[in-house]
Amino acid sequence: MATEAPTLAPVATPTANKTDDALGLDSAFLIQMARMPLFSLLWVAAAFLSHQIWAAIHPTGLNAGPLIVVCAGMILAAFIDGWALKVPNWVTLPLILSGWLLGLLHDLNVPVDSGTGGFGFAVVGTAFGFILLFPMLAIGGVGVGDVKMQMGFGTCVAAFFGTGTTTATAGMNAINGLGVIFWAFAFGAIAGGAFALVMILMRRRFRENAAMVGEIFTDLQMFATGRSGQASQRAQDRRRIWVKLPYGIPLCVGFLLYLWSVLILLN
Repeated sequence: MATEAPTLAPVATPTANKTDDALGLDSAFLIQMARMPLFSLLWVAAAFLSHQIWAAIHPTGLNAGPLIVVCAGMILAAFIDGWALKVPNWVTLPLILSGWLLGLLHDLNVPVDSGTGGFGFAVVGTAFGFILLFPMLAIGGVGVGDVKMQMGFGTCVAAFFGTGTTTATAGMNAINGLGVIFWAFAFGAIAGGAFALVMILMRRRFRENAAMVGEIFTDLQMFATGRSGQASQRAQDRRRIWVKLPYGIPLCVGFLLYLWSVLILLN
């Protein structure tokens, strides 16, 4: 009796990822990066439009229209961070690019807004924003998106205030963009501490949280003494027991509070 030979199922051959190009790069990522200049142009256009609207409503004093746009960007980043626990590149990177572009326009004397900071100083603001949060990033206390959010704020503020803005108020000291970045960051750190305190009180694990604070200070001390690798490893080992705080929210609160105080003083 003849038996039918078993048929073998066709073996699936691996195919290249359709989202990868010939160089093995993710096409979706490349498309996202290609959109960043367009998004930055939209932020610049928003700064120009807000400048015109502010000038029509408040013809005297500091024209803070572009600062409203920066605040809108920070609020958007904080909202997404609170919702998704991450700050996306499509918010932060265009803010950085738009600050550089505004600085370049200021250097070319293009009347896009009342900012005084040039391209070079905008880049300095980017670097200063990074430096302020880098120790916390190194020990895992904040995410990369939070750092890029700080960098975006620093870039735009440096491009707007420059090395010092002449105000309409007699006797008022000139405001340096780097000072605004630092004090806004300090306000954000205070807001972050307040948020953390509320979370501690709600969880009521006081002994555990006190121990955690001590561990974080030890990490910072290790980072300051050149043992950043060990500090980062210690932080990574504790991540499984961390209660994540979306740091973009207190950063945004600090930015808004400080800019609001600046506007009160200058107008």
